[in-house]
Amino acid sequence: MSAQTKKSLGEAIDAIVNALAGLDEPSRPIAVKAACEHLNISLGSVQPSTHIPTIPVTPGGIPSILSPDIPTDAITDIKTLKDSKNPSNDLEMVCLVAYYLKNFAPTDERKFEIQSEDIEKYFVQAQYPLPKVPKQALLNTKAAGYLDSTGRGKYKLNPVGHNLIAHSLPRKKGKKS
Repeated sequence: MSAQTKKSLGEAIDAIVNALAGLDEPSRPIAVKAACEHLNISLGSVQPSTHIPTIPVTPGGIPSILSPDIPTDAITDIKTLKDSKNPSNDLEMVCLVAYYLKNFAPTDERKFEIQSEDIEKYFVQAQYPLPKVPKQALLNTKAAGYLDSTGRGKYKLNPVGHNLIAHSLPRKKGKKS
């Protein structure tokens, strides 16, 4: 990469997803094909490298993607996850709530969609300041490209939002995304 800084695999995937998310559905495969042709990548021959980093998993099979000092099996509540990931704004915290509800919430609370009531409940449990208008926080997070609308004021975490929580947080000092 000539004048650019080298990216991690996760950052490259995020950049690709972000770029494709701005295109309409029919244009996405065309963009992927053109990029592959430009980089001399045959889609049929894409193989992972022989060095695949291992990601520790919990006994339940959940990837341990938290900061190294907090093991995944230590996540028993939203506050622990928030403290580990250290979200810096409402958008990141909304994504964190959606991620928590999908992956770490007690079984009877798990769900794939979030709504304003979840923002109010889980921001308080995490001891994170409530946004002035929870519905607007959801809309802003969707507009930023982290959530997809599922209708009737409900949203689900999309791959960009997932990657933010799983791979970009906590941010290293001096690094901005």
